[in-house]
Amino acid sequence: MKKNVIQDKSFQFAVRVVRCCQHLQSKNEYVLSKQFLRSGTSIGANAREASQAASKKDFIYKMNIALKEAVETQYWIELLKETGYLKEEEANNLHTNCTELCKNIVHYQ
Repeated sequence: MKKNVIQDKSFQFAVRVVRCCQHLQSKNEYVLSKQFLRSGTSIGANAREASQAASKKDFIYKMNIALKEAVETQYWIELLKETGYLKEEEANNLHTNCTELCKNIVHYQ
């Protein structure tokens, strides 16, 4: 079976997002972390759904949703960093990974 780089990377990114949100929620931060969790895990879910698209148009549509979720996730990372909920190093690392996903998604289409 051929490996799908976007699916693999987006899944690993989602695992990091879940763990990060668990940490944030242990510090009683629920509102921003929930938004971050939803968008950060949605990237991979949409990419995986795209792999079963009925047509090329459907595939592009679903990958565009994945891209929009990735861009939203960048926003939440930036906000969590600026408000002090995420340390700069952690936020920068997550942001870099998310930016790589964006580039991969754009290239894959």
